[in-house]
Amino acid sequence: MWKVITRSSIGTSHQQSNLPCQDYGRYLLLDGNILIGAIADGAGSAKYADIGAKTTVNESLRFLEAIHADSVQDLPTNDPLSDEQAQLLFIRLIESVRSRLSMVATEMEGNLSDLASTLLVFIATPHWLAGMQIGDGFMVIRDKNETYRLLFQPDKGEYINETTFVTSDHAIDTLQVKVLTEVPTFICAATDGVERVSLNLVQWMPFAPFFEPLETYLQETENPEEEDDYLNAFLNSDRLNARTTDDKTLLLSLWCDQDLP
Repeated sequence: MWKVITRSSIGTSHQQSNLPCQDYGRYLLLDGNILIGAIADGAGSAKYADIGAKTTVNESLRFLEAIHADSVQDLPTNDPLSDEQAQLLFIRLIESVRSRLSMVATEMEGNLSDLASTLLVFIATPHWLAGMQIGDGFMVIRDKNETYRLLFQPDKGEYINETTFVTSDHAIDTLQVKVLTEVPTFICAATDGVERVSLNLVQWMPFAPFFEPLETYLQETENPEEEDDYLNAFLNSDRLNARTTDDKTLLLSLWCDQDLP
């Protein structure tokens, strides 16, 4: 079974500027053992960054849920997608997201760029994982008895604070996709608000002391969604806010054998 929780926290810079949180994360459990998750970080320069992030995540999950509900294109639980199948699936997802964002932009009498957002999506079954990323943010995983590792290197672009958004013309060209034939025990997807405290940005290696308490929290918590005091306190702590002023989103998941609590 999966233990899962996602929470966001508004950055102190946005609080001071009276701006909303421009991150968003959400997940769904399909048939009890297929976990689909998505997080997005709206571009600071985008007029409707918060709406863009939320729309991007919601459309990503809607698309995958619809694919799973289609008996012809059902997401397999046991047999992993091939690299080619995963690439095609995520390209179609991006096209669906861009189409939905275009509709929202038209409704708001704005431009597609007004809804610019990064996007990180994963599908995890008890037997395999497929993930994709456009832009920055990261996904760190840990297999049983192994160390934490980064699934993708965040796209930081050519200049400082630059990245690629799902609304960019070249978004699909920068798409990163990976399929793992064994499911990780622990998955942490996060927006870039916690990058500097969780990753070695020179070697792009996870900083284990950041992730270990989060994994322990899931191991010791029976129902993370109802017992979220620890995660909320962590995301809003003075200690963390002293290191980053950006919005922060964490999507944490832990795979447990059925006979474990």
